Amino acid sequence: MPNFTLKSLKPGVPKVVLIALGAALWGFAAFRILKMGFVIIEKHALHHLLNYLIGIAGFVPFFLLVFRKVSLKYITRIKNLPQKRPCMFAFFDVRAYFTMSFMIAMGIALSHWNLIPELYKGTFFISLGLSLLASSVFYIVEGAQFVGGRGNSEVVN
Repeated sequence: MPNFTLKSLKPGVPKVVLIALGAALWGFAAFRILKMGFVIIEKHALHHLLNYLIGIAGFVPFFLLVFRKVSLKYITRIKNLPQKRPCMFAFFDVRAYFTMSFMIAMGIALSHWNLIPELYKGTFFISLGLSLLASSVFYIVEGAQFVGGRGNSEVVN
């Protein structure tokens, strides 16, 4: 009978896959939030273009001051993981999962209780969604550089 351990059930993947999973997660979140922002602005704004421009203007500092730093932190963490094939859920640490859960719960609660006017919410969602999209692209670029700098033999093992 083979030696069965709980560790053998761990879904280990190469580090580049973790980076791709992080990019996919940010990309999925960006799609969902941008979609909500577009729907809200189209429904409630008198001057759609103005609200889109404000959302785009808010994206720049939001990405540069928050999301770029967070993305770089987690990409660096993935690259420096000691395991050759870490668990596929290791693209975030436990603290990040709790933070993300809290942020999602707060977003749902704020939407449910209508504490923020819809128009402001829609414009904010454009800024947030573009920041998440830029983070996804950032992950992809970093992942491509990681693959290019390591050689294919270590990446696919």
